[in-house]
Amino acid sequence: MERIFTTENFEAEVLKSEKPVLVDFYADWCGPCKMMAPLIEKLAEEFSDTAVIGKLNVDDHEEIAMKYQVMNIPTLILFKNGNAVHRLVGVQSRDVLEGLLQ
Repeated sequence: MERIFTTENFEAEVLKSEKPVLVDFYADWCGPCKMMAPLIEKLAEEFSDTAVIGKLNVDDHEEIAMKYQVMNIPTLILFKNGNAVHRLVGVQSRDVLEGLLQ
């Protein structure tokens, strides 16, 4: 299952992770975000040995969304060694996300 990131755990779970971390910036009211949810959950299970995959609700944790300049949702940001290294905006295919995680 995907992780749920918050203001309280973002530094420990994302920035200090030894594995790459894919963060899905979403909102409960966002239709495209809802479309991505099953794929994010499935990838979190499939890549659990090599990556951390989770979600951050931009309405509940605005300061993090602002820090990473998330203007549209869904936005997916891949973090490695505490740095945002890749960003995807909008609905993405399974192939694109798998390629990013490999």
